[in-house]
Amino acid sequence: MAAAGDKADQKALKGHGALSNPAGRFERRRLQAIDEGWYRDEVPDVPAVCIAPDHARSLISTNDSPDIPFAQSINPYRGCSHACCYCYARPSHSYVGLSPGLDFETKLFYKEDAGRLLERELARPGYRCSPINLGSNTDPYQPIERRLRITRDILEVLARCRHPLTIITKGALVLRDLDLLTQLARDNLVSVGISITTLDPELKRRMEPQAASPRARLAVVRTLSEAGVPSGVLVAPVIPALTDHEMESVLEAAAHAGAGWATYIVLRLPYEVTALFQEWLAAHYPDRAQHVMSLVRQMRDGKENDPRFGSRMRGSGPFAELLRNRFHIACRRLGLDTRRAGGLEAGLFRPPRAQGAQLSLDL
Repeated sequence: MAAAGDKADQKALKGHGALSNPAGRFERRRLQAIDEGWYRDEVPDVPAVCIAPDHARSLISTNDSPDIPFAQSINPYRGCSHACCYCYARPSHSYVGLSPGLDFETKLFYKEDAGRLLERELARPGYRCSPINLGSNTDPYQPIERRLRITRDILEVLARCRHPLTIITKGALVLRDLDLLTQLARDNLVSVGISITTLDPELKRRMEPQAASPRARLAVVRTLSEAGVPSGVLVAPVIPALTDHEMESVLEAAAHAGAGWATYIVLRLPYEVTALFQEWLAAHYPDRAQHVMSLVRQMRDGKENDPRFGSRMRGSGPFAELLRNRFHIACRRLGLDTRRAGGLEAGLFRPPRAQGAQLSLDL
C-alpha cells in the first residue's frame, strides 16, 4: 500500500500547480490517505473551488522591510487560483488551518465590503498617504475578480481620493480597469508591474496553469504603455536551470512591448513551498530536478531558503552574481530602468469624509 502523498503516486492535476495537500505547519494532527484501490472511480480528478468571504476588520497592511519598495499594501484575496507551483504566498493558508497545497488554489477568500473598509481607513485623522501596492501576496486580478470585482471597488476608492498605488499582476484582467488606470496615470498616481516568468507556453501551462499566457501579458504591457499608464515587468521568479536562460529574452520582449522599467526576483521557497515545489519538479522535470535544487542551495548559502533582508530577493554566491550582472547588462542595452516605480504623487490625496463627520470649512 502506498500513501496518496508518495511521489510515486503523484500526478499533475489539470489546472493546478500543487500535486498534494499537505497539512499546514501549525496543525497538530496529521492525516495520511491510503490508496487501497477502492472507490478509485469516485474520486474527482480536479478539486472543486470554494469561495468564501474573509471578514477582515482592516484592509491596509504595513511593512518596514528594507527590500520592499512600498510600505503599504492591500491583498483583496487570500489564496489564488492562478495555481503557480512556486508561489511564496502559499504558507499564508496555514494561518487559517488550511493546506498551502491544493487548498491554496481551491479554497479562496475575498475581502468582503472592501470599498467601505478602505474609505474608513483613509478617513482616519492620523492616516499618512504613501503608495499602496495591490498584489504583494496574491494576485488582485485572478479569475474570480471578474465576478467579484473586489479589486475594482478598491481602485474606485483610490481614484476618488487621488491616492497613489502600484499593482503587481500576471492577469490580463487588469485591462478591464483601464478607464481608472488612465485617469490615475494622468496625475502620476499609478504604475503597473506585469510578472513574466517565461515565454514558453508549455512551461507556463505546467508552472502557472491558470495565469494569462506570456503573449497575453506582453499585450497587457503594450496596451498600458499605449494608453499612457506607466508599466514595467517583473522577471519573477527566476528559477535556475529552468527559466534563468530566458532572462534576456523576457527583458527584450518587455522592452519591445513598451515597458519602462524591469526588476527580477530569484526563486523563494519559504516553509511548505519547498516540499511542494520539489514535488512539482519531480513530476514535471525529473531529469533536472536535482540540478535545479543544487543551484537553489548555491544561491541560499547551502539552504533551500534564505529569509534575510537583502539576500532573499536576489540570492548570494557566484550564480546569483551572474544573474545580477546579466540583468543589469540587458537592461542597459534595452534602455530599461532597473528601479521599480517610484516618485508617485502623494500631494493630491483627498481623504474621504468619515461618516457623520463635520463638514470642512475649507473653500
